[in-house]
Amino acid sequence: MTRRNKLEILSCILNLCKTDGSSKTRIVYQVNLNFKNAGLYLDWLVQRKYLEKEGRLYRITPIGRDLLNNLNDINSTINGHLDDVVSGED
Repeated sequence: MTRRNKLEILSCILNLCKTDGSSKTRIVYQVNLNFKNAGLYLDWLVQRKYLEKEGRLYRITPIGRDLLNNLNDINSTINGHLDDVVSGED
């Protein structure tokens, strides 16, 4: 199993929060984090206004959607280049 980097974790969290929002418990189990680390990521995202907390739910903000789109673009670009390298194309 490969380790995920911080950008992949942020992308997973934002993705979970983009529809109806998500609770911290759901994020912990879906993203496979412990409560301490999930709290650190959520605090970071809320402080920078990528997420907002409404009651017990975290919801993505418009700038959070922009960040998620950018992270998805970066990941697909990198994964595409890695696929070329692994398959021997360049």
